[in-house]
Amino acid sequence: MAGVGLAAVAAAGGLVACSSSSGSGGAPASASQAATAATYTIWDPYPQHDKGSEWVKLLETCGTQAGVTVERAAYDTSDLTNKALLAAQQGNAPDVLIVDNPVVSTLAEAGVLTTTEENKLDTSAIAPNLLAAGQSQGKTYGVPIGANTLALYYNKEVLEKSGVDITSVKDWASLTAALAKVKTSGKKGITFSAIGTEEGSFQFLPWFWGSGAQLTKLDSPEGVSAVALWTDWLKKGYAPNSVINNTQTTSWQEFAGGDYAFAENGTWQLAGAEKAGFDYGVIPIPGKNGGPAPAPTGGEFVGIPVQKDTARYATSQKLVTCLTDTDNSLTTTTTLSYVAPTEQVQAKQVAQNPGLKVWVEAVKAAKGRTSDDLGTKYPRISEPMWGAVQAALSGSKSTQEAMTAAQAAAASATQ
Repeated sequence: MAGVGLAAVAAAGGLVACSSSSGSGGAPASASQAATAATYTIWDPYPQHDKGSEWVKLLETCGTQAGVTVERAAYDTSDLTNKALLAAQQGNAPDVLIVDNPVVSTLAEAGVLTTTEENKLDTSAIAPNLLAAGQSQGKTYGVPIGANTLALYYNKEVLEKSGVDITSVKDWASLTAALAKVKTSGKKGITFSAIGTEEGSFQFLPWFWGSGAQLTKLDSPEGVSAVALWTDWLKKGYAPNSVINNTQTTSWQEFAGGDYAFAENGTWQLAGAEKAGFDYGVIPIPGKNGGPAPAPTGGEFVGIPVQKDTARYATSQKLVTCLTDTDNSLTTTTTLSYVAPTEQVQAKQVAQNPGLKVWVEAVKAAKGRTSDDLGTKYPRISEPMWGAVQAALSGSKSTQEAMTAAQAAAASATQ
């Protein structure tokens, strides 16, 4: 993945966090097809949800409540950003746009999105750490529809046979000690994705942030320690060399084979975990010195693109409010396999499914990749970072050399 096309990089970055699959949700309609004032267009990245799905039924219900007909277009996540940018340039943007959170800053910088203040969208109940992914230079450009993130799945039988008590795993040292026991027992330790793409950065970030490091200083002692953790696991045989080329899907397939004690993966693998054929559990990724590490948030924001006809904003605001209000949020997040962005709905989710409690905790500790006002700088930092991880894991550079080079490249790219 090249770092020069920021929109493309940001869009591809969203893929690592979302459960959206490719496919067709019907022929996408351009905004120009909204020929009458009573028709409002909504573009989303959920082509796997067809016309009979709960998601599309909700869109239609929100349209009915707003007194308009909704014309829905479903695009693959990787296509949506470029289509939205092009439509905005042509003065033909949709009325409501749903995009992955790393893309929000790209669209905001390009002048595609209005702010929540302009359209009086209420974000007061949204968790601040989730809202931050849609903020740039002090302004908010949408409302999160839900979030997902990463945690550690574990195989209960493998840990039991290895003499590992999962409650003892609280920080890096105790996790590494557990991996040593697992290897001694003849089983395999941990698998993850360290591929040289945004997926690799996405999976590395909990360890990087969990060390106390900041993306503005990749070669800090804390940042180097995170790369050293992964590198040491490979050297000691606690993690397989395949992680260098693993996507999150192939990493999950390794874990699903039943021989691994741990796998770093996301909420979108819950259905696969149920089908794996062995008892599993989930714990937050531990920080270096304990406590949940901040994992990156995935999930989409609902925003209102800039329109020449500003009179349309009032109805667009009704549509966004309907899609994100408390009454509909439980349906939306359940349908899209997300954790809700508000505590009230999160509580309802856990009441319905106690297994989601650990994911709610992980989301509460999570942060957006473009947070800390990084915005469109993030992709230009992420690429050198995943390159450094690759270099260290392959042994072509020491951990310090790799991160020093990455910091120099990131600093140059973000000036």
